[in-house]
Amino acid sequence: MKLQAKILCAALCTLFIQNAALADGKFRNPDNPNLADSGEGTYPIPYKKPVAKEVTDALHRIRTYLESTTPTRVINKSTGAAITDFKVPVKEAIFEPSKGDYGIMVYEMGVVHSAMLKVRAATNDKRFTDMTERHLGFFAQTMPYFKAQEEQFHLERGNSFSRFLDPRSLDDVGSMCAALIRVRLAKVGPDLNNMIQTCSQWVSKQQFRLNDGTLARKRPQAISLWADDMYMGIPALAEIGRLTGDKTYFDDAVRNVLQMSAYMFNSQNNLYTHGWNANNPEAPRFYWARANGWAVLAMSDVLDVLPKDHPGYPKVLNQLRLSLKGIAEQQSGQGLWHQMIDRHDSYLETSASAMFVYAIAHAVNQGWISPSTWGSIAQAGWAGLSTRITDKGEIEGICVGTTFASDQTYYYHRPTSVEALHGYGPMLMAGAEVLQMLKNPAFNVEHKVRTYHYVPTGADKTDYREHH
Repeated sequence: MKLQAKILCAALCTLFIQNAALADGKFRNPDNPNLADSGEGTYPIPYKKPVAKEVTDALHRIRTYLESTTPTRVINKSTGAAITDFKVPVKEAIFEPSKGDYGIMVYEMGVVHSAMLKVRAATNDKRFTDMTERHLGFFAQTMPYFKAQEEQFHLERGNSFSRFLDPRSLDDVGSMCAALIRVRLAKVGPDLNNMIQTCSQWVSKQQFRLNDGTLARKRPQAISLWADDMYMGIPALAEIGRLTGDKTYFDDAVRNVLQMSAYMFNSQNNLYTHGWNANNPEAPRFYWARANGWAVLAMSDVLDVLPKDHPGYPKVLNQLRLSLKGIAEQQSGQGLWHQMIDRHDSYLETSASAMFVYAIAHAVNQGWISPSTWGSIAQAGWAGLSTRITDKGEIEGICVGTTFASDQTYYYHRPTSVEALHGYGPMLMAGAEVLQMLKNPAFNVEHKVRTYHYVPTGADKTDYREHH
Protein backbone atom coordinates (compact mmCIF):
# COMPACT_ATOMS: atom_id res chain seq x y z
CA MET A 1 0.00 0.00 0.00
CA LYS A 2 2.85 2.37 0.86
CA LEU A 3 4.40 1.79 -2.56
CA GLN A 4 1.06 2.41 -4.27
CA ALA A 5 0.60 5.60 -2.27
CA LYS A 6 4.03 6.84 -3.35
CA ILE A 7 3.26 6.08 -7.00
CA LEU A 8 -0.07 7.90 -6.74
CA CYS A 9 1.57 10.89 -5.03
CA ALA A 10 4.26 11.07 -7.72
CA ALA A 11 1.63 10.92 -10.46
CA LEU A 12 -0.40 13.71 -8.85
CA CYS A 13 2.70 15.86 -8.42
CA THR A 14 3.62 15.36 -12.07
CA LEU A 15 0.10 16.29 -13.16
CA PHE A 16 0.19 19.40 -10.96
CA ILE A 17 3.52 20.50 -12.42
CA GLN A 18 2.28 19.92 -15.99
CA ASN A 19 -0.91 21.89 -15.37
CA ALA A 20 1.06 24.70 -13.74
CA ALA A 21 3.33 24.84 -16.79
CA LEU A 22 0.34 25.00 -19.12
CA ALA A 23 -1.09 27.92 -17.15
CA ASP A 24 2.21 29.80 -17.08
CA GLY A 25 3.04 32.39 -19.74
CA LYS A 26 4.95 35.63 -20.21
CA PHE A 27 1.90 37.77 -21.08
CA ARG A 28 -0.63 39.18 -18.65
CA ASN A 29 -3.85 40.71 -19.95
CA PRO A 30 -3.48 44.52 -19.77
CA ASP A 31 -7.25 44.95 -20.07
CA ASN A 32 -7.45 43.83 -16.46
CA PRO A 33 -5.95 46.73 -14.46
CA ASN A 34 -6.03 44.79 -11.18
CA LEU A 35 -2.50 43.48 -10.83
CA ALA A 36 -3.47 41.80 -7.54
CA ASP A 37 -6.19 39.70 -9.21
CA SER A 38 -5.20 36.13 -8.41
CA GLY A 39 -7.87 34.88 -10.82
CA GLU A 40 -6.14 36.46 -13.82
CA GLY A 41 -4.05 34.00 -15.79
CA THR A 42 -0.89 34.52 -17.77
CA TYR A 43 -0.69 33.54 -21.42
CA PRO A 44 1.86 32.43 -24.03
CA ILE A 45 0.38 35.08 -26.38
CA PRO A 46 -0.77 38.68 -25.76
CA TYR A 47 -4.34 37.79 -24.78
CA LYS A 48 -6.05 41.18 -25.01
CA LYS A 49 -8.37 43.18 -27.21
CA PRO A 50 -6.39 44.16 -30.33
CA VAL A 51 -5.17 47.75 -30.47
CA ALA A 52 -5.69 49.33 -33.90
CA LYS A 53 -2.35 51.16 -33.90
CA GLU A 54 -0.44 48.01 -32.98
CA VAL A 55 -2.15 46.03 -35.74
CA THR A 56 -1.53 48.80 -38.28
CA ASP A 57 2.11 49.14 -37.28
CA ALA A 58 2.62 45.39 -37.75
CA LEU A 59 1.07 45.56 -41.22
CA HIS A 60 3.35 48.45 -42.14
CA ARG A 61 6.39 46.41 -41.08
CA ILE A 62 5.30 43.59 -43.39
CA ARG A 63 4.63 46.05 -46.23
CA THR A 64 8.02 47.71 -45.87
CA TYR A 65 9.78 44.36 -45.75
CA LEU A 66 8.06 43.07 -48.90
CA GLU A 67 8.80 46.28 -50.76
CA SER A 68 12.49 45.91 -49.94
CA THR A 69 12.67 42.27 -51.05
CA THR A 70 10.82 42.39 -54.39
CA PRO A 71 12.97 44.17 -56.97
CA THR A 72 11.48 45.14 -60.32
CA ARG A 73 14.48 45.21 -62.66
CA VAL A 74 15.60 43.23 -65.66
CA ILE A 75 19.15 41.91 -65.44
CA ASN A 76 21.54 39.73 -67.43
CA LYS A 77 21.57 36.45 -65.51
CA SER A 78 25.18 35.79 -66.54
CA THR A 79 26.66 39.13 -65.52
CA GLY A 80 24.08 40.57 -63.11
CA ALA A 81 24.16 43.83 -65.05
CA ALA A 82 20.92 45.80 -65.38
CA ILE A 83 19.16 45.78 -68.75
CA THR A 84 17.32 49.00 -69.53
CA ASP A 85 17.15 48.91 -73.32
CA PHE A 86 14.02 46.93 -74.19
CA LYS A 87 14.29 47.30 -77.96
CA VAL A 88 16.41 44.23 -78.74
CA PRO A 89 15.82 40.99 -76.75
CA VAL A 90 18.76 39.41 -74.93
CA LYS A 91 18.66 35.68 -74.30
CA GLU A 92 20.10 36.02 -70.79
CA ALA A 93 17.56 38.66 -69.70
CA ILE A 94 15.53 37.73 -66.60
CA PHE A 95 13.60 39.41 -63.80
CA GLU A 96 16.07 40.21 -61.05
CA PRO A 97 15.48 37.36 -58.58
CA SER A 98 13.71 38.16 -55.35
CA LYS A 99 15.02 36.95 -52.03
CA GLY A 100 13.88 33.47 -51.11
CA ASP A 101 10.47 32.56 -52.46
CA TYR A 102 9.26 36.12 -53.07
CA GLY A 103 8.81 35.83 -56.83
CA ILE A 104 6.84 38.75 -58.25
CA MET A 105 4.70 36.59 -60.53
CA VAL A 106 4.06 33.52 -58.34
CA TYR A 107 0.57 32.69 -57.08
CA GLU A 108 1.48 33.70 -53.54
CA MET A 109 2.15 37.24 -54.79
CA GLY A 110 -1.36 37.32 -56.21
CA VAL A 111 -2.59 36.77 -52.64
CA VAL A 112 -0.33 39.60 -51.46
CA HIS A 113 -1.75 42.06 -54.01
CA SER A 114 -5.32 41.14 -53.10
CA ALA A 115 -4.39 41.54 -49.43
CA MET A 116 -2.82 44.95 -49.97
CA LEU A 117 -6.11 46.17 -51.43
CA LYS A 118 -7.87 45.02 -48.27
CA VAL A 119 -5.36 46.71 -45.98
CA ARG A 120 -5.64 49.94 -47.96
CA ALA A 121 -9.42 49.82 -47.55
CA ALA A 122 -9.12 49.15 -43.81
CA THR A 123 -6.54 51.91 -43.18
CA ASN A 124 -7.26 54.40 -45.98
CA ASP A 125 -3.51 54.44 -46.55
CA LYS A 126 -2.40 54.43 -50.18
CA ARG A 127 1.08 53.21 -49.27
CA PHE A 128 -0.31 49.69 -49.02
CA THR A 129 -0.85 49.53 -52.78
CA ASP A 130 2.36 51.31 -53.84
CA MET A 131 4.13 47.96 -54.29
CA THR A 132 1.22 46.66 -56.37
CA GLU A 133 1.42 49.72 -58.64
CA ARG A 134 5.17 49.19 -59.01
CA HIS A 135 4.88 45.50 -59.83
CA LEU A 136 2.06 45.97 -62.34
CA GLY A 137 3.79 48.91 -63.99
CA PHE A 138 6.85 46.69 -64.41
CA PHE A 139 4.69 43.99 -66.03
CA ALA A 140 3.21 46.50 -68.47
CA GLN A 141 6.67 47.80 -69.36
CA THR A 142 8.40 44.43 -69.84
CA MET A 143 5.78 42.08 -71.25
CA PRO A 144 6.43 43.02 -74.93
CA TYR A 145 10.16 42.55 -74.36
CA PHE A 146 9.84 39.06 -72.89
CA LYS A 147 7.31 38.09 -75.54
CA ALA A 148 9.85 39.05 -78.20
CA GLN A 149 12.55 37.16 -76.26
CA GLU A 150 10.41 34.01 -76.30
CA GLU A 151 9.66 34.29 -80.02
CA GLN A 152 13.37 34.55 -80.77
CA PHE A 153 14.96 32.16 -78.26
CA HIS A 154 12.16 29.72 -77.21
CA LEU A 155 13.20 29.61 -73.56
CA GLU A 156 9.87 28.25 -72.26
CA ARG A 157 10.12 28.05 -68.45
CA GLY A 158 13.40 29.97 -68.63
CA ASN A 159 11.47 33.06 -69.69
CA SER A 160 10.62 35.27 -66.71
CA PHE A 161 7.16 36.00 -68.18
CA SER A 162 6.42 32.33 -68.96
CA ARG A 163 3.41 32.07 -66.63
CA PHE A 164 1.49 34.53 -68.77
CA LEU A 165 3.07 33.71 -72.14
CA ASP A 166 2.55 29.96 -71.78
CA PRO A 167 0.29 29.11 -68.79
CA ARG A 168 0.37 25.47 -67.75
CA SER A 169 -1.53 25.30 -64.47
CA LEU A 170 -3.85 27.12 -62.12
CA ASP A 171 -0.79 27.88 -60.00
CA ASP A 172 0.59 29.88 -62.92
CA VAL A 173 -2.34 32.24 -63.37
CA GLY A 174 -5.35 31.64 -61.12
CA SER A 175 -4.48 33.64 -58.01
CA MET A 176 -2.84 36.41 -60.01
CA CYS A 177 -5.85 36.52 -62.34
CA ALA A 178 -8.21 37.26 -59.47
CA ALA A 179 -5.80 39.88 -58.13
CA LEU A 180 -5.39 41.61 -61.51
CA ILE A 181 -9.15 41.92 -61.89
CA ARG A 182 -9.57 43.28 -58.36
CA VAL A 183 -6.77 45.77 -58.91
CA ARG A 184 -8.24 46.86 -62.23
CA LEU A 185 -11.69 47.41 -60.72
CA ALA A 186 -10.07 49.38 -57.88
CA LYS A 187 -8.26 51.51 -60.48
CA VAL A 188 -4.84 50.80 -59.02
CA GLY A 189 -1.90 50.75 -61.46
CA PRO A 190 -2.04 50.23 -65.24
CA ASP A 191 -4.81 48.34 -67.01
CA LEU A 192 -3.36 44.89 -67.73
CA ASN A 193 -6.28 43.66 -69.79
CA ASN A 194 -4.01 41.55 -72.02
CA MET A 195 -2.79 39.58 -68.98
CA ILE A 196 -6.36 39.30 -67.67
CA GLN A 197 -7.52 37.87 -70.97
CA THR A 198 -4.73 35.27 -70.96
CA CYS A 199 -5.38 34.07 -67.43
CA SER A 200 -9.17 34.17 -67.79
CA GLN A 201 -8.99 31.97 -70.88
CA TRP A 202 -6.77 29.45 -69.10
CA VAL A 203 -8.81 29.17 -65.91
CA SER A 204 -12.20 28.99 -67.61
CA LYS A 205 -11.42 27.07 -70.81
CA GLN A 206 -8.04 25.35 -70.76
CA GLN A 207 -7.39 23.98 -67.26
CA PHE A 208 -7.79 20.20 -66.99
CA ARG A 209 -11.11 19.14 -65.42
CA LEU A 210 -13.04 16.06 -64.46
CA ASN A 211 -15.89 15.06 -66.75
CA ASP A 212 -18.32 16.87 -64.43
CA GLY A 213 -16.40 20.16 -64.81
CA THR A 214 -14.46 20.04 -61.54
CA LEU A 215 -11.05 21.73 -61.77
CA ALA A 216 -8.42 18.98 -61.52
CA ARG A 217 -4.74 18.15 -61.96
CA LYS A 218 -2.78 15.34 -63.56
CA ARG A 219 -0.54 14.90 -60.50
CA PRO A 220 0.34 13.16 -58.23
CA GLN A 221 -1.95 10.66 -59.97
CA ALA A 222 -3.28 10.99 -63.51
CA ILE A 223 -6.60 12.36 -62.25
CA SER A 224 -6.34 14.23 -58.93
CA LEU A 225 -8.14 16.98 -57.04
CA TRP A 226 -6.41 19.42 -54.69
CA ALA A 227 -8.23 21.49 -52.09
CA ASP A 228 -5.64 24.20 -52.90
CA ASP A 229 -7.32 24.62 -56.29
CA MET A 230 -10.46 25.87 -54.65
CA TYR A 231 -8.43 29.06 -54.21
CA MET A 232 -6.25 28.79 -57.31
CA GLY A 233 -9.25 28.63 -59.63
CA ILE A 234 -12.61 29.44 -58.10
CA PRO A 235 -12.13 33.09 -57.04
CA ALA A 236 -10.78 33.86 -60.52
CA LEU A 237 -13.97 32.43 -62.07
CA ALA A 238 -16.07 34.57 -59.75
CA GLU A 239 -14.03 37.69 -60.52
CA ILE A 240 -14.32 37.07 -64.27
CA GLY A 241 -18.06 36.95 -63.73
CA ARG A 242 -17.96 40.27 -61.88
CA LEU A 243 -15.78 41.87 -64.56
CA THR A 244 -17.79 40.65 -67.55
CA GLY A 245 -21.27 40.42 -66.06
CA ASP A 246 -21.54 36.92 -67.54
CA LYS A 247 -23.53 34.76 -65.11
CA THR A 248 -22.05 31.52 -66.45
CA TYR A 249 -18.78 32.26 -64.66
CA PHE A 250 -20.64 32.59 -61.36
CA ASP A 251 -22.37 29.29 -62.12
CA ASP A 252 -18.98 27.66 -62.75
CA ALA A 253 -17.53 29.04 -59.52
CA VAL A 254 -20.46 27.78 -57.45
CA ARG A 255 -20.43 24.38 -59.16
CA ASN A 256 -16.75 23.96 -58.33
CA VAL A 257 -17.20 24.92 -54.68
CA LEU A 258 -19.93 22.34 -54.27
CA GLN A 259 -18.34 19.59 -56.34
CA MET A 260 -14.87 19.94 -54.83
CA SER A 261 -16.51 19.83 -51.41
CA ALA A 262 -18.40 16.67 -52.35
CA TYR A 263 -15.11 14.97 -53.18
CA MET A 264 -12.90 16.32 -50.37
CA PHE A 265 -15.02 17.57 -47.44
CA ASN A 266 -15.59 15.23 -44.50
CA SER A 267 -18.97 16.08 -42.99
CA GLN A 268 -18.11 14.13 -39.84
CA ASN A 269 -15.35 16.50 -38.72
CA ASN A 270 -16.15 19.42 -41.09
CA LEU A 271 -12.64 19.45 -42.54
CA TYR A 272 -11.16 19.13 -46.03
CA THR A 273 -8.69 16.41 -46.86
CA HIS A 274 -5.78 17.77 -48.87
CA GLY A 275 -6.64 15.91 -52.06
CA TRP A 276 -8.44 13.11 -53.85
CA ASN A 277 -7.23 10.64 -56.49
CA ALA A 278 -9.70 9.10 -58.92
CA ASN A 279 -7.85 5.76 -58.87
CA ASN A 280 -7.96 5.55 -55.07
CA PRO A 281 -11.11 7.33 -53.87
CA GLU A 282 -11.27 5.51 -50.53
CA ALA A 283 -7.72 6.45 -49.51
CA PRO A 284 -6.96 7.64 -45.96
CA ARG A 285 -7.56 11.34 -45.50
CA PHE A 286 -4.89 13.85 -44.46
CA TYR A 287 -6.14 17.15 -43.12
CA TRP A 288 -3.40 19.62 -43.98
CA ALA A 289 -4.24 22.98 -42.42
CA ARG A 290 -3.31 25.22 -45.36
CA ALA A 291 -5.52 23.20 -47.70
CA ASN A 292 -8.43 24.04 -45.40
CA GLY A 293 -7.25 27.65 -45.46
CA TRP A 294 -7.33 27.80 -49.26
CA ALA A 295 -10.86 26.36 -49.18
CA VAL A 296 -12.32 28.94 -46.79
CA LEU A 297 -10.53 31.81 -48.55
CA ALA A 298 -12.05 30.67 -51.84
CA MET A 299 -15.57 30.49 -50.46
CA SER A 300 -15.21 33.89 -48.80
CA ASP A 301 -14.01 35.43 -52.06
CA VAL A 302 -16.89 33.91 -54.01
CA LEU A 303 -19.50 35.18 -51.55
CA ASP A 304 -17.98 38.68 -51.77
CA VAL A 305 -18.87 39.00 -55.47
CA LEU A 306 -21.62 36.43 -56.06
CA PRO A 307 -25.04 38.12 -56.47
CA LYS A 308 -27.08 37.40 -53.36
CA ASP A 309 -30.00 36.26 -55.50
CA HIS A 310 -27.87 33.62 -57.23
CA PRO A 311 -29.33 30.19 -56.37
CA GLY A 312 -25.88 28.99 -55.28
CA TYR A 313 -25.33 31.76 -52.73
CA PRO A 314 -26.99 30.02 -49.74
CA LYS A 315 -25.29 26.74 -50.65
CA VAL A 316 -21.80 28.27 -50.66
CA LEU A 317 -22.58 30.17 -47.46
CA ASN A 318 -23.72 26.98 -45.74
CA GLN A 319 -20.56 25.18 -46.83
CA LEU A 320 -18.40 28.02 -45.50
CA ARG A 321 -20.21 27.95 -42.15
CA LEU A 322 -19.68 24.21 -41.82
CA SER A 323 -15.99 24.57 -42.65
CA LEU A 324 -15.43 27.39 -40.18
CA LYS A 325 -17.11 25.38 -37.45
CA GLY A 326 -14.79 22.44 -38.02
CA ILE A 327 -11.77 24.74 -38.13
CA ALA A 328 -12.70 26.71 -35.02
CA GLU A 329 -13.05 23.54 -32.96
CA GLN A 330 -9.40 22.71 -33.71
CA GLN A 331 -7.90 26.02 -32.52
CA SER A 332 -5.03 25.60 -30.06
CA GLY A 333 -4.55 27.30 -26.71
CA GLN A 334 -2.07 29.65 -28.39
CA GLY A 335 -4.68 30.94 -30.81
CA LEU A 336 -2.99 29.25 -33.78
CA TRP A 337 -3.75 26.02 -35.63
CA HIS A 338 -1.61 22.94 -36.20
CA GLN A 339 0.11 21.97 -39.46
CA MET A 340 -2.10 18.89 -39.61
CA ILE A 341 -5.17 20.59 -38.25
CA ASP A 342 -6.57 17.53 -36.48
CA ARG A 343 -3.19 16.32 -35.19
CA HIS A 344 -2.30 18.43 -32.17
CA ASP A 345 1.19 17.00 -31.87
CA SER A 346 2.12 18.61 -35.20
CA TYR A 347 3.60 22.10 -35.08
CA LEU A 348 1.63 25.34 -34.98
CA GLU A 349 1.67 26.79 -38.49
CA THR A 350 1.30 30.47 -39.44
CA SER A 351 -0.09 30.70 -42.98
CA ALA A 352 -3.12 28.50 -42.34
CA SER A 353 -3.74 30.23 -39.01
CA ALA A 354 -3.78 33.61 -40.78
CA MET A 355 -6.21 32.28 -43.38
CA PHE A 356 -8.53 31.05 -40.65
CA VAL A 357 -8.39 34.31 -38.69
CA TYR A 358 -9.17 36.25 -41.85
CA ALA A 359 -12.03 33.99 -42.91
CA ILE A 360 -13.63 34.02 -39.44
CA ALA A 361 -13.23 37.78 -38.91
CA HIS A 362 -14.45 38.49 -42.44
CA ALA A 363 -17.51 36.28 -41.96
CA VAL A 364 -18.26 38.12 -38.70
CA ASN A 365 -17.91 41.50 -40.41
CA GLN A 366 -20.11 40.43 -43.31
CA GLY A 367 -22.80 39.10 -40.98
CA TRP A 368 -22.43 35.54 -42.30
CA ILE A 369 -21.83 34.22 -38.78
CA SER A 370 -22.67 35.66 -35.38
CA PRO A 371 -20.06 37.78 -33.62
CA SER A 372 -20.89 35.87 -30.42
CA THR A 373 -18.00 33.41 -29.84
CA TRP A 374 -16.71 33.80 -33.41
CA GLY A 375 -15.37 37.29 -32.72
CA SER A 376 -13.40 36.06 -29.74
CA ILE A 377 -12.01 33.17 -31.77
CA ALA A 378 -10.68 35.59 -34.41
CA GLN A 379 -9.32 37.89 -31.70
CA ALA A 380 -7.43 35.06 -30.00
CA GLY A 381 -6.14 33.97 -33.38
CA TRP A 382 -4.73 37.43 -34.09
CA ALA A 383 -3.07 37.43 -30.66
CA GLY A 384 -1.24 34.27 -31.68
CA LEU A 385 -0.38 35.59 -35.12
CA SER A 386 1.03 38.83 -33.73
CA THR A 387 3.84 36.87 -32.07
CA ARG A 388 4.97 35.56 -35.47
CA ILE A 389 5.71 39.01 -36.97
CA THR A 390 9.28 40.14 -36.35
CA ASP A 391 10.46 43.71 -35.83
CA LYS A 392 11.88 43.51 -39.35
CA GLY A 393 8.51 42.56 -40.84
CA GLU A 394 9.38 38.94 -41.56
CA ILE A 395 6.80 36.30 -40.67
CA GLU A 396 7.89 33.19 -38.84
CA GLY A 397 6.46 29.68 -38.80
CA ILE A 398 5.29 29.50 -42.42
CA CYS A 399 5.24 26.04 -43.98
CA VAL A 400 7.09 26.00 -47.30
CA GLY A 401 5.51 24.79 -50.54
CA THR A 402 3.86 21.42 -50.00
CA THR A 403 2.60 18.86 -52.49
CA PHE A 404 -0.43 16.57 -52.12
CA ALA A 405 1.13 13.60 -50.33
CA SER A 406 0.01 10.23 -49.03
CA ASP A 407 1.61 9.95 -45.59
CA GLN A 408 1.54 11.94 -42.36
CA THR A 409 5.32 11.89 -41.93
CA TYR A 410 5.83 14.10 -44.99
CA TYR A 411 3.37 16.72 -43.77
CA TYR A 412 4.61 16.67 -40.17
CA HIS A 413 8.16 17.47 -41.20
CA ARG A 414 7.72 20.15 -43.85
CA PRO A 415 10.16 22.95 -43.03
CA THR A 416 9.10 26.45 -42.08
CA SER A 417 10.78 29.58 -43.39
CA VAL A 418 10.44 33.35 -43.21
CA GLU A 419 11.18 33.27 -46.93
CA ALA A 420 8.02 31.28 -47.73
CA LEU A 421 5.67 33.86 -49.26
CA HIS A 422 2.57 31.74 -48.54
CA GLY A 423 1.95 33.42 -45.17
CA TYR A 424 2.46 37.09 -46.07
CA GLY A 425 -0.74 37.74 -48.00
CA PRO A 426 -2.91 35.86 -45.47
CA MET A 427 -1.29 37.74 -42.56
CA LEU A 428 -2.04 41.08 -44.24
CA MET A 429 -5.62 39.95 -44.87
CA ALA A 430 -6.07 38.83 -41.27
CA GLY A 431 -4.79 42.13 -39.92
CA ALA A 432 -7.01 44.13 -42.27
CA GLU A 433 -10.09 42.20 -41.21
CA VAL A 434 -9.28 42.51 -37.50
CA LEU A 435 -9.06 46.29 -38.01
CA GLN A 436 -12.50 46.21 -39.65
CA MET A 437 -13.82 44.13 -36.77
CA LEU A 438 -12.59 46.66 -34.20
CA LYS A 439 -14.75 49.39 -35.74
CA ASN A 440 -17.74 47.24 -36.69
CA PRO A 441 -20.90 48.89 -35.28
CA ALA A 442 -22.83 45.59 -35.34
CA PHE A 443 -21.47 44.50 -31.97
CA ASN A 444 -19.75 45.63 -28.79
CA VAL A 445 -16.77 43.89 -27.21
CA GLU A 446 -17.23 43.37 -23.48
CA HIS A 447 -14.32 42.40 -21.25
CA LYS A 448 -16.02 40.56 -18.42
CA VAL A 449 -14.79 37.92 -15.98
CA ARG A 450 -11.31 38.10 -17.52
CA THR A 451 -12.37 37.22 -21.06
CA TYR A 452 -14.13 38.72 -24.10
CA HIS A 453 -17.71 38.63 -25.27
CA TYR A 454 -18.83 40.00 -28.63
CA VAL A 455 -22.37 41.16 -27.93
CA PRO A 456 -24.58 42.08 -30.93
CA THR A 457 -25.76 45.69 -30.93
CA GLY A 458 -29.33 45.88 -29.71
CA ALA A 459 -29.20 42.49 -27.98
CA ASP A 460 -30.60 42.06 -24.48
CA LYS A 461 -28.44 43.74 -21.87
CA THR A 462 -26.08 41.45 -19.99
CA ASP A 463 -26.07 41.33 -16.17
CA TYR A 464 -23.02 40.62 -14.02
CA ARG A 465 -24.43 41.68 -10.64
CA GLU A 466 -23.44 38.37 -9.04
CA HIS A 467 -19.80 39.15 -9.80
CA HIS A 468 -19.85 42.42 -7.85
